[in-house]
Amino acid sequence: MQSDNTRSGLDVDALKRGFLDNLIYSRGKHPRSATMQDYYTALAYTVRDRIQQRWAARMQDLFPDLTAVVYLSAEYLPGPHLVNNLLNLGILDEARRVVEDLGLDFDQLVAQEQEPGLGNGGLGRLAACYMDSMATLGIPALGYGIRYEFGLFEQTIRDGWQEEVADPWLQQGNPWELPRPGICYQVKFGGHVEHYDDEHGRQHARWVPGQVVKGVAYDQAVVGYGANSMALLRLWKSEAVASFDFGTFSSGDYYRAVEQKIISENLSKVLYPNDEPEQGKKLRLQQQYFLVSCSLQNLLHIGRELMGDITQMSHRAPIQLNDTHPSLAIPELMRLLIDENGMEWDAAWQITRHTFAYTNHTLLPEALETWPVSLLGQVLPRHLEIIYEINHRFLDEVRLLYPWDQDRITRLSLIDEAGPRSVRMANLSCVGSRHINGVAQLHTDLMKEEVFRDFYELDPEKFSNKTNGVTPRRFMAVDNPRLSSLIGEQLGEGWLRDLEQLRGLEPVAGDAGFHQQWEQVKLNNKRRLADTIAERVHIAIDPASMFDIQAKRIHEYKRQHLNVLHIIALYWRIRNDPTFETAPRTFVFAGKAAPGYFMAKLIIKLIHSVGDVINRDPAVKNLLKVVFLPNFNVKNAQAVFPAADLSEQISTAGKEASGTGNMKFAMNGALTIGTLDGANVEIREAVGEDNFFLFGLTAGEVAALKSSGYRPRDYYQGNEVLREVIDLLASGFFAGGDRALFQPLVDALLGSDDYLALADFASYVEAQDRVSQAFNDRERWTQMSILNVARMGRFSSDRAVEEYRRDIWQIDHFNAPADHDGFMDNMEEAVRQGPVDVTF
Repeated sequence: MQSDNTRSGLDVDALKRGFLDNLIYSRGKHPRSATMQDYYTALAYTVRDRIQQRWAARMQDLFPDLTAVVYLSAEYLPGPHLVNNLLNLGILDEARRVVEDLGLDFDQLVAQEQEPGLGNGGLGRLAACYMDSMATLGIPALGYGIRYEFGLFEQTIRDGWQEEVADPWLQQGNPWELPRPGICYQVKFGGHVEHYDDEHGRQHARWVPGQVVKGVAYDQAVVGYGANSMALLRLWKSEAVASFDFGTFSSGDYYRAVEQKIISENLSKVLYPNDEPEQGKKLRLQQQYFLVSCSLQNLLHIGRELMGDITQMSHRAPIQLNDTHPSLAIPELMRLLIDENGMEWDAAWQITRHTFAYTNHTLLPEALETWPVSLLGQVLPRHLEIIYEINHRFLDEVRLLYPWDQDRITRLSLIDEAGPRSVRMANLSCVGSRHINGVAQLHTDLMKEEVFRDFYELDPEKFSNKTNGVTPRRFMAVDNPRLSSLIGEQLGEGWLRDLEQLRGLEPVAGDAGFHQQWEQVKLNNKRRLADTIAERVHIAIDPASMFDIQAKRIHEYKRQHLNVLHIIALYWRIRNDPTFETAPRTFVFAGKAAPGYFMAKLIIKLIHSVGDVINRDPAVKNLLKVVFLPNFNVKNAQAVFPAADLSEQISTAGKEASGTGNMKFAMNGALTIGTLDGANVEIREAVGEDNFFLFGLTAGEVAALKSSGYRPRDYYQGNEVLREVIDLLASGFFAGGDRALFQPLVDALLGSDDYLALADFASYVEAQDRVSQAFNDRERWTQMSILNVARMGRFSSDRAVEEYRRDIWQIDHFNAPADHDGFMDNMEEAVRQGPVDVTF
């Protein structure tokens, strides 16, 4: 590559010229007036220039025979882009040198980037990992989502309670996106359906909407590691079809002149609006339909232009549904094929049911999405008709197989007739997809045995397991450069593309010199987190203590309260037994509670209240600290995952689908204390039973205990330590004498304890004692840490995506290296040839 190529060159001189050019020409700033935000944006534009040149070259290669995976997801959680893109382009060191040569602080510049508010947690982060892996592996991919103006929320803490404030992540703009105002589609809502016969007696439906909005595309290239291949993330912003009514404005009604603009833009205003009020439910349903309608209209246009025949769609553009949020794509594709393209039902259904594949992400019945028939009929009247017809034809097939089994027919129906009628979106996804997969082996087994047992018995070949994975580029190379550098010194450069190469660390797991280097990396990472905690929550912690971390969404089934019960037990034991010895610990919690989830918010208050007492008690000053780190997200996690000694993966067995935090912690050298839940089972198998602290009931034992009549008070009465902990909590000791504050939690634990915290308490405490003993043996602990990392190769998202490609999508890699320089040389000829009429 020529060093004088300011737009695309990768050497230091070209990057520096591009950086200064973008500061002046794109940002409009002279260095003497530029802020650090200006410098960040200029560098982002400089990196984007290189990405876009490579993207254009890649598209030139793909056009003749386009086949691509289509990933439909309501959320993506990519994290900050700058360092990740620099890493994948192979110019991270060069960019740092450019910035520092100019007298700027590279880390301070990087810190200016906002966390993209496009996702909530594991679901969105998984989607981002898979886009990264598809780009890295050369799997042509098109991801569709919504360009939310505001993220979920920023979490602040006031007097120990979570408060939610708006997340205006776009207020400084997004230099990584490219608006595509010419790629836009109309999306209909409400109104009514008219039925009529044509001159041949064929029946048709015409949807007459009550409201129409416009979806406008915003594109972002996803760079694969090594920059040899890329994927495209296309996000939709909602706008009014006509944003300004001049006549109404001229008459003096200024609000009504822009009313449609305001209403229309609400659709992409915020990620996951509160769906407790009826209007919130309606808005969320409209969001989900807006996503799938824009995406499928765009996809059909691409199909017509590049494939010439949309009947090839199932082979050329397999669509993966990331949970049930985009499941309205099934009736929407039917509507587009039948109503807009004139297909017969059977032909349209043949395409539809062979196009979609469905990933399930939950075993919790309350999380299996349903929509009231009344609301669906009001918002999407034509789709309700189509869903009824799908259900009618499907149940006719079921009756032929099970003519006397009305209960089975009722369970399989897309319509839940118990109580107010509702549409079961998971059932719709199962009926309308050719593949159904779980995200961990235990999760998939429980899907087959419990949640989707009837569907599994109907068509067992549809079901498979695809255990989740995470990208090592983000969660090792970006988050933990010290450890990545040490691994690279030992293994060379190839391990970030082939994580199984981490096995090469096993021979040095017992080497004293390597132990010393490993421990120094961990200590430096712990000092970094200690500095972050001191800065953000003003608590001083000891980096030499064990960092015991539970960082995940706050929910009763994830059992942060079980963790707190152990902390109280440990605290009380140290206070009352001067002879008791234990490893010094810093307990770190992080995670958000849903705004309307009272018990989760009470658990956050409990963590703070227990921490307030323990952190100021001189009796445990050098042994225990409790910290809650607010507003946990991908950006803040960069200091958390590398610093952990112990990873808390303690959900009730059978409740977590997979989890990916367990993988991120283990890849960074943390040991796991956990139940046999989700991917914990496979992590324990991979790293070895001796390198995993197991406790608790199995999923089968949980089910058996509940079916036999679980009585949590029996565990309270039968365990002196547990009784002491609960009584201390109920006494108001951690609430300034307020006995009522935590009474709802005490009542829930003693009354029903839905997630069996009391049943698992004794086993958990015993496992934590084993953790302390192991941590005090530094040689043993370090060896266990090294072996955990060495054996985590199978949990790369590259492995997971390759399994999807091989077993579900069945499309080929596209790994031919793009001719970036040749592409630029041929630009004039490309202009003369004219555009391909395709909005891609």
